[in-house]
Amino acid sequence: MDPRLAKLKQSLESAVEGMSSQQWSWHLPGKWCAAEVLEHLYLTYTGTIKGFERVMAAGKPLGSRPSARDRVKALVVVGFGHMPGGVKAPTVTMPKGLPPEEVREEFGAKITAMDALIAQCEACFGGRVRVLDHPILGPLTAPQWRKLHVVHGRHHHKQLLQLRANATRQAR
Repeated sequence: MDPRLAKLKQSLESAVEGMSSQQWSWHLPGKWCAAEVLEHLYLTYTGTIKGFERVMAAGKPLGSRPSARDRVKALVVVGFGHMPGGVKAPTVTMPKGLPPEEVREEFGAKITAMDALIAQCEACFGGRVRVLDHPILGPLTAPQWRKLHVVHGRHHHKQLLQLRANATRQAR
């Protein structure tokens, strides 16, 4: 497994380990709770898995030609490692109310499965071919997809830690 994704998986598991149901569901008005943040991540992993399965089934890369705007967005997130705030999540990755226990138990396996499919596509098509389009960033290579998930996961890891701390403070 890619070491950065393995580290992310471990960090996310650690961030939610032992959270009480109160910590799991606490949130600021209009913001996601920890269960919803983790579900969002889970849905991004399952969405990426489905996309890479389509690439493998097609037997060819499905990435389109990037626009100048796509290149700039990818540079910011993947190149500079910065996840801008205020960007609305794609509808397919919005929390839907999946059982938190299921998400908590399965998200780590989804990261592992996603990484395996990315590696499979990279082995077939190389690391410089834009294999699949991201709904916000446009076409990305396999290494860019990995880096995107690392940057995105770190962004939400910080949120999970803040939610946990705030929920603990509120409980006192």
